[in-house]
Amino acid sequence: MSGASRVAAAPRLYDRTSELATVAALSARAAEGAGSVLLLTGRAGIGRTALLDRAVRDSRVRAHRVAAPTGNRVPWSGVRALLSALAPTPSAARRALRTARGPGGVPGALEVLCPGEPLLLCLDDLHRWDAYSRTSLDAAWRGNPGPWAWVVSFATYHRPPDVPGARLLSLGRLSRAGAGALLDDRCRGPLTTSFRTRLLDEAAGHPGVLAAAAARVSAEPERGGCRPGTLTDDALLSEVYGGLLDSLPAECGRVLTLVAVAGEPRPGTGEPDPPAGRPTPAGPVGVEAVRPVGADAVLAVTRAVRASPEALDRLVADGFLRGPREALRFDDPLLRRAVLGTLPLPRRRELHALVAPSAGAGSGAGTEALEGDGAAAHSPVTPEDLRALPNAPRTPADVRVPPDAPPALEAVRTRPDVLRGRAELARGVAGLGDGPVGDAHQVLLLASSLLREGAPEVAAEARFLAMEAAWAAGDPEACATALGGDAGLDGEPSGSSACVTAEADPGERDFREGMCAALGARLQDAHAPLARVVARDGASGEPRRLVRAGAAALVLGDAPTAVRVHTRALATVRATAGSTLLPRVLEHLAYAELRAGQHERAAAHARDGLRAAELAGQRNPAAHQHAILALAASVRGDAQAVVEHADRALGTARAHGLVQATTLAEWAIARAELAGGLAAQAAARLAPLVRRGPRGGHFALRMLVVPCFVEAACAAGREADAGTAAEEFAVWAGFGLDPQAPAQLARCRALLAGAGDSADWYREAVRHHEDSGNDFERARTLLAYGKWLRRRRRLVEARGPLGDALVTFERAAAGVWADQARAELRATGGPVRGRAVPGAAGELTPQQQRIAGLVAAGATNHEIADRLSVSPRTVDHHLRNVFARLGVRSRVELSGLLSRTTGNGHRSDR
Repeated sequence: MSGASRVAAAPRLYDRTSELATVAALSARAAEGAGSVLLLTGRAGIGRTALLDRAVRDSRVRAHRVAAPTGNRVPWSGVRALLSALAPTPSAARRALRTARGPGGVPGALEVLCPGEPLLLCLDDLHRWDAYSRTSLDAAWRGNPGPWAWVVSFATYHRPPDVPGARLLSLGRLSRAGAGALLDDRCRGPLTTSFRTRLLDEAAGHPGVLAAAAARVSAEPERGGCRPGTLTDDALLSEVYGGLLDSLPAECGRVLTLVAVAGEPRPGTGEPDPPAGRPTPAGPVGVEAVRPVGADAVLAVTRAVRASPEALDRLVADGFLRGPREALRFDDPLLRRAVLGTLPLPRRRELHALVAPSAGAGSGAGTEALEGDGAAAHSPVTPEDLRALPNAPRTPADVRVPPDAPPALEAVRTRPDVLRGRAELARGVAGLGDGPVGDAHQVLLLASSLLREGAPEVAAEARFLAMEAAWAAGDPEACATALGGDAGLDGEPSGSSACVTAEADPGERDFREGMCAALGARLQDAHAPLARVVARDGASGEPRRLVRAGAAALVLGDAPTAVRVHTRALATVRATAGSTLLPRVLEHLAYAELRAGQHERAAAHARDGLRAAELAGQRNPAAHQHAILALAASVRGDAQAVVEHADRALGTARAHGLVQATTLAEWAIARAELAGGLAAQAAARLAPLVRRGPRGGHFALRMLVVPCFVEAACAAGREADAGTAAEEFAVWAGFGLDPQAPAQLARCRALLAGAGDSADWYREAVRHHEDSGNDFERARTLLAYGKWLRRRRRLVEARGPLGDALVTFERAAAGVWADQARAELRATGGPVRGRAVPGAAGELTPQQQRIAGLVAAGATNHEIADRLSVSPRTVDHHLRNVFARLGVRSRVELSGLLSRTTGNGHRSDR
């Protein structure tokens, strides 16, 4: 990669006045200390790099352009190059990189290198950067772009970064006048009028094509006015689009080649195809006749060129191909010709022979073979090719054979074990969506065994779905069995039951190896293979691989990455109309967002997933979404919504053996009880969830529930149970799988510690929260710390953490928690914005207002003492003073008075 502070000679730009003005305004804002992000997109050769170079040259502030990596995408290579361009020495760049990879992130590293200095940072071809750098930059832009201006370039065929408030600028082709000016400037000698007109027509305003054509004409000036045929031939277009084609995954490149070959115009005149690299008769862009290609025709031969069926889905989702499934075509005709220009003539003929029988079935066009050098040029399809044909359809039940398929292909697709395996797979998928998941697990294992020989790719999908069924059932042994090894829980798998098999693809092999190690508590062995799954599959465009990568990220404790990967899976599924997969992807995404502390976003996606699951008749995903909605409602403090969603989740979960959904729903109810002051009830509900064994909670959620149980148990006087759970949690936190765990462990120890040690533990918890990124958990720690300080009459010290907690709870729409923080802050005598209590209750002290409100809500003295962390005797003392001040003689009279004077007597404690 390269970075440059200034560009010595930025190229002249044409028809880019408004784009340059936009970048100049961005630079001016940076000079004023206002940061912003501009996303710049365009097709290959459209001039994105030239615009960035010009922006760097004309910038009013210090500016850099950092180019895309070449070769392998080494982790952090993008951020390393960015910091190297800014750092005065290599050692300073290394120190900044450590900051960027730590809690400070990229903004912290830039602040170290350029404190307070305005910058214009131009990042070129972001889609070609490594995943670690892209993730780090995404987090920086979503949080705060800093006092710097960012111009981020990426190709049209790639999804833009998710940056709230960022402006998207798309570069189009040049006008006729702009294209003529570029051509005249780049050509060394004058062109004849007819040749110049023809060249402008063929290039159709594409700057890259014009520049390449001008270079060719300048290299052959003697032929500048009389070149035969078409100047912008396929070979020239291959030069312009070469970077884009090289950046595609190999499978996508092969499928794109198939579509390009199958769509070549076949006028039926008997005219032979032109030799590779020579001009093809064509007019301006969009005029040449291109035969639409059916998706089924391409799927029928993808395995013969070592490509997966999912590669076609990715090309459609990314916009390379468009049109209905039965008539696909290139979005950019120049790209189609560029693909053809990379093919030698013999290979082109081989592909024509391969796609000819199927192309007619998909599009209704003719299936004429290539003409040219005789029959020897034709490459027949061999039985080996047929055995490699795709076994995985778009949906498990989609078992279709083209009407004109060769007999050998028919034999492959109608093998009895394959057909039975596909039937069992369809039955297992249906059971996974609506039925006991234990039954679905067994059916999917049977499908995998039947498909192992004839359809290994589909067998791998069946194994993954069987593992998901076992995971939903909370059965780690069954998960290991689905992965391929029943020895994975005790030690290294061996023999025929090994988790990793030689025939598995790298992604599947790494996933199975890492998951087996994680299930067997060999976490040091799990990290490397699962990290490879996240890096490799997380950058793919195929939903199944993305879901697998997201699951691996969650096992590693990287919830933000899991959210990003599952968001990409959702976009891919929606773009390819994968309705049957939509509830499953939304289920994974909502859970990942819940783990990341993004409760409102989790609720939004859970509602979408609930609708999709109900439409598809999938009650199991619907139960999971109800459980997530219950947890989100417990944060908001909507007790009624918690009960409604939890009851609906438990109704299905208990009948179908969904231990994961059951645990989430019970956890939601307990959190609502704890927030409502019912600590003893919450502790009793959570105790089974943190216990090992078949009657306990979900094996992957037990430790996530422990901090909530410790808080409830301590408030309920069950310190011994809380201490036992906290010690087990300490062992788990040491594995480093959850960034929240160190802070939550310190909070648990603060709750269990004596009066002299709690402050140190609370402060340590707050320090750890700064690195974890979960604001809601941080606010809960601050609230507990503020309560502890207030109970010890350290009122001034308590106001800081309580005020911080209140702001965070309000921002997160955590109503019941905000009420607690507001009441605690009022009890310290600190200022509280809003929520004043009118009427008679306004005559009470803050603590008396809280007690009066809880009494009006029907709470007993003991329940109020638990809620306010005081003794029942103190509650009784305050209550007598309330009666005396308000002139009432009973709790009933107090409730009636508050109801009349506040209009909301049951919430006057706010």
